[in-house]
Amino acid sequence: MAKIYSQQNPKQIQLNPKNETVDFLLNYSKALRVNCYKNMKFEALLN
Repeated sequence: MAKIYSQQNPKQIQLNPKNETVDFLLNYSKALRVNCYKNMKFEALLN
């Protein structure tokens, strides 16, 4: 039977990350570039 993910789970933990953590992850994702060349992936972190 397929699981319905739209319904609330009573055991679900509420996460409250710090603003610094969210900013770090967003900035990291903005700086990460993935280039594909002939079925190969190259990751570059642009700082």
